[in-house]
Amino acid sequence: MPVTDEAIDKIKGMIISGELAPGDRLPKEADLAGRLGLSRSSLREAVKALCLIRVLDVRQGDGTYVTSLEPKLLLDAMTFVVDFHRDDTVLDFLAVRRILEPAATAMAASRMNEEDLAQLEKLLEGLEESPTVEDLVANDLEFHRRIALGSGNPVLCSLIDSLSGPTTRARIWRGLTQEGAVERTREQHRAIYDAIASREPELARSWATVHVAGVEQWLRNALGTAEHDGSS
Repeated sequence: MPVTDEAIDKIKGMIISGELAPGDRLPKEADLAGRLGLSRSSLREAVKALCLIRVLDVRQGDGTYVTSLEPKLLLDAMTFVVDFHRDDTVLDFLAVRRILEPAATAMAASRMNEEDLAQLEKLLEGLEESPTVEDLVANDLEFHRRIALGSGNPVLCSLIDSLSGPTTRARIWRGLTQEGAVERTREQHRAIYDAIASREPELARSWATVHVAGVEQWLRNALGTAEHDGSS
């Protein structure tokens, strides 16, 4: 099991067992890390992930709290993690993305006008040097949406847009748990943009394929690890 997932699982266990109740504040980071046998960095990543799905709430200057949800709702929120590892249908959506998005990207390299290209570059440059995973994924979704629009084919654009929702949580989870995923995404976005701006459709197609296939392969590995560990 990946280190961050193990950390999440241990915190989840404390909540399910009743050791931590809704509204309780988590122990100090160093104390909790030692108690759970985790590094402080993996504990920090786990807290970040659980805040993202609103299981935990970080209050600046005060501490980290279990959200004040009804226990049933709290457990429902945690199924985000469990379902993610059990539900491999998202792989089917990613496989379709891998077919459609490179085609749209190649078309955009031929059809995208200069004004839309400038907006695409502005989107790339507008991302902070060290973005949060949420900001990166929002930027990723908009980046791909603009390219799909740039293909000039509204049906293709609509199909790609319909695939965004089912694959968003995989993209978030990858950003939270895979080392180097954030920087890799930025580099690939830049390569895709450069190919489109240079009006090189086949190069744009190749980079888009590499980009989408990277998420798909990471998820296959994550699901395979979960199955091997008997957690799905």
